[in-house]
Amino acid sequence: MRTELHVPSDLKFLTIVENWLLGSLEVELGDSVDWPRQSNRLRLALVEAYSNVVRHAHRGQPNLPVLIRLELKERDIALEIWDHGKGFDLSTYLPPNPGDKQESGYGWLIMNRLMDRVEYRLQVNGRNCLKLEASLPEAKVAQS
Repeated sequence: MRTELHVPSDLKFLTIVENWLLGSLEVELGDSVDWPRQSNRLRLALVEAYSNVVRHAHRGQPNLPVLIRLELKERDIALEIWDHGKGFDLSTYLPPNPGDKQESGYGWLIMNRLMDRVEYRLQVNGRNCLKLEASLPEAKVAQS
């Protein structure tokens, strides 16, 4: 299954983005996934990615569209978030030091902990692409 969503760069669309992702996956996978656990993981990674585009890449430009692509192959998902910003130079990224009490810089760390693979491509045909990949484990059936 492949699907995509074009959405404005505005955090008021965040719920729509979340519902699109989780709704698309639930339609395809049904009850074979532990949704309470997996939806929280996917929601947090997507919220981090989308809000970074809105707040940083497209800052003050809500008319710039964000393209989100979802591909599902069996239980493997690939989620791409495309933006039109200048891009983020990962070579300058330093993980936050818990002792520094800094408020930003945790997004990359969070996404890498939640997803199986995170990849960022700078300036592909004038856009940047953040790709998040994960395998969704089968829901465990409760033993009676």
